[in-house]
Amino acid sequence: MKRHVIWFSVSLMPLAAMAGTSANYRIEPAAFDNGGLTTSSANYRANSSAAPGVVISSLHYSGRTGFAGQLGDVVATAIALNASPLTLDEGGTRQLSATLVYDDQTTSALAAGSITWSVQSGPISGISATGLATAGTVYQNTAAIVRGVYQTFSDTLDLTVLNADADDFGSYASDGLSDDWQVLYFGAPPNVSAAALADPDSDGQNNLFEYTAGLLPTDPLSHFTSGPARISDSESQRQGIVFSPRLSDRTYTVEESATLEEGSWTTLGSFTTVDDGPQRTVIDTGSLELKKFYRVKISRP
Repeated sequence: MKRHVIWFSVSLMPLAAMAGTSANYRIEPAAFDNGGLTTSSANYRANSSAAPGVVISSLHYSGRTGFAGQLGDVVATAIALNASPLTLDEGGTRQLSATLVYDDQTTSALAAGSITWSVQSGPISGISATGLATAGTVYQNTAAIVRGVYQTFSDTLDLTVLNADADDFGSYASDGLSDDWQVLYFGAPPNVSAAALADPDSDGQNNLFEYTAGLLPTDPLSHFTSGPARISDSESQRQGIVFSPRLSDRTYTVEESATLEEGSWTTLGSFTTVDDGPQRTVIDTGSLELKKFYRVKISRP
């Protein structure tokens, strides 16, 4: 694409305040120097004493002296791709745009449909003929690169596909486990060992439990343990539960029941807690029943 700029010349005669005129304009100098090479008025200043072909400019125009009637070509040198913002949610879309860059660093917008779009890398599932990019699903925020070609020019643009849903990646979707956790331990889907109810390390605790408890699903030595706790004080013997590991980013709620029947469990209301590294001991201070059952409910952020 070429843009044409029409330059006009201003003729200034030494020792005479000559007006610059053409069929379409008249510049009347209000002041001039002794050599007649510099003229000015309230609206312009022309100085042709610096060098031949000097630029004349004002708020509203620019001109180059010594080139009457010249047509100046501005040459395109590159294209630049853009999108705002440079992110898109997985499964979402983002409109891409492009500008043509000229040798004088000016630009002009290009129609998105005039660009040949393609995906260079990353989870962009496609780009329409009008530059609308669509993201695929990801298990974590993932970089992508798109490419645009216009005539002999090309450019690339870096985008980021955001992991908007933590549990929607391929066959790992909707199973209660975070996709990035499954990919970390079991690789990209599909993998039956990554299923929520699978127990790949054969420690008796399935992936869903180990994910919730913050354990390593592929290490049989990484498992949750619990047992009865009894502490004798000056008045009586108290009972409770001791469990491990205890992690700082998990919430542990001890529940109690006298019968183990479904629906009989209630949150332990009165207790004391003693932590020793990853081990926590919870002592029931609210009752002295000879038989009571305890369990630990674990939740993660």
